[in-house]
Amino acid sequence: MSDEPKPQLDKFRDLARELECDEDEDAFDERLKKLAKAPGKPKAEKPK
Repeated sequence: MSDEPKPQLDKFRDLARELECDEDEDAFDERLKKLAKAPGKPKAEKPK
């Protein structure tokens, strides 16, 4: 193994493979939609 640290992207890919994640971008996007939801619009404050 080399003494150079791995770039962050390589670390991410290694971990994803270790966790048996799908490398297909469409499959990733589909799973991400199930896990994370975009925040809604902020509610307008009532006038005082």
